[in-house]
Amino acid sequence: MNKLAIAQELQGNAYPGRGIIIGRTPDGTQAVTAYFIMGRSVNSRNRVFVTEGEGIRTEAFDPSKLSDPSLIIYAPVRVLGDKTIVTNGDQTDTVYEGMQQGLTFEEALQSREFEPDAPNYTPRISGVLHIADGKYEYQMSILKSNQGDPASCNRYTFAYSNPAAGEGRFLHTYMGDGDPLPSFEGEPQWIGIEGNIDEFTELLWNSLNEENKVSLFVRYIDIATGKYETRIVNKNQR
Repeated sequence: MNKLAIAQELQGNAYPGRGIIIGRTPDGTQAVTAYFIMGRSVNSRNRVFVTEGEGIRTEAFDPSKLSDPSLIIYAPVRVLGDKTIVTNGDQTDTVYEGMQQGLTFEEALQSREFEPDAPNYTPRISGVLHIADGKYEYQMSILKSNQGDPASCNRYTFAYSNPAAGEGRFLHTYMGDGDPLPSFEGEPQWIGIEGNIDEFTELLWNSLNEENKVSLFVRYIDIATGKYETRIVNKNQR
């Protein structure tokens, strides 16, 4: 597997859909996570990220234009103690509640499948960062239909212990635009992580397709202290 430049990867894909990035800064001191959403329909594009507790949620920018809240209104990011959960749907709550009850990340997702949005059957992508006692590890998951057949759900979990400085993994819902949309394939892509939080936020936002991008969340977490900084960018400005 070749390490990819995230800017080039995003610029070369007009519609990766929703995406999760998790990694580590070049100096090794901070954990990095990012989540973005894109949209092709008026309903999907009519959204913003807003802060909720230590996490975020999606909200309709113009409530009068919200035609169907299912699958688009949810909390993408929640924090449970020393764990930061990032997903592309309401399975954030499933992971949060499951881990509260002592389940592992993988076990908590056993009750969920891909989204019921035929014919796309959009994959559910999820990640969790665990930072404690100066140590850092993360996991990522994708739940997807079996080559577009909703009768079967294929489940993949990837675990990264002591992730290397200056690199990360990128998991997104679609390989590109299409009808139906082609689901992501393979393991999370190996990417470089560069810059401080403002530089990385700008790099990601400017690399996403201008017509389709909707919102971006970026968080840098100090591995030694657990303190974090967050950036939110919305195409629909408040």
